[in-house]
Amino acid sequence: MLWSVSQQKQPQQQRTIKFIFLKMAERCCSWHSCGEATQDYGPELFLTHSVMRGRPQQVLFLVALLDRNLEAGQESKEALDEQFEAQRTVFIQCDVTDPEQLKGAFKKVIEHFGRLDIVVNNAGVNNEKDWESTIQINLTSVIRGTYLGLEYMRKGNGGDGGVIINISSLAGLMPAAFQPVYCATKHGVIGFTRSIALAANIENYGVRLNTICPGFVNTPILQSIDKEENMGQYFSYKDEIKNMMQFYGVMDPSIIAEGLITIIEDDTLNGEVMKITASQGIHFQQYSQTPYTSSKR
Repeated sequence: MLWSVSQQKQPQQQRTIKFIFLKMAERCCSWHSCGEATQDYGPELFLTHSVMRGRPQQVLFLVALLDRNLEAGQESKEALDEQFEAQRTVFIQCDVTDPEQLKGAFKKVIEHFGRLDIVVNNAGVNNEKDWESTIQINLTSVIRGTYLGLEYMRKGNGGDGGVIINISSLAGLMPAAFQPVYCATKHGVIGFTRSIALAANIENYGVRLNTICPGFVNTPILQSIDKEENMGQYFSYKDEIKNMMQFYGVMDPSIIAEGLITIIEDDTLNGEVMKITASQGIHFQQYSQTPYTSSKR
């Protein structure tokens, strides 16, 4: 997703974000945590904004949804249009694994809204059978979407700064025996985001980059672990994954929206890895201080 912002009071701003992400969760392809499996992959979110002069507490989100599924994308836009003015949202059909389509989608968002402020790289699948596709969608497209976001938002290149949020998973912080490729891609998202956040800070891009790592989330996608075409050679372990779901607990999608709001609003967060679990809620992964510090800082 890509977003832009203008005249709206803070509580309404939060309700707007939460509504958008609850709608994404209903799409069944939004939050991919360890154990989830799907052949489809979810929408990207782009936000832009404008703030009334002298009244920074009032903002209005303008939202662009990217999805390769035309029907689902149109349904998502219609759902948003029922709550907000139609001109505040746009749907762009796009396969995030196609570099030219993704680049063109970013360009269309800028042409439509005039600016870009927030990017959420959210597309993801768990397909251990077609593992090369899983890498392309879960990791390569996230890297490409991040670089495109930086191209348009970073200061020194005509941008006004902004926020990029990359969706990983708890599987990016621990081994997942029955989803090794999915697990590898989510580890990659975390490593890439932490590294590029450090580079953005050193180079004064004015863009904050963070990662969200949810556990199991209550969406219909959890049912897809029963599909052999997704689990491949690990299909026989589906009951083990269900046991993991019971052990770790399954969360309501609204708490993921709360995490998103926290990252957007807290200007001190950069390079952080937010964990969201049923047992502890929203909290952050703790890392040791990197021994070497760049002389450019």
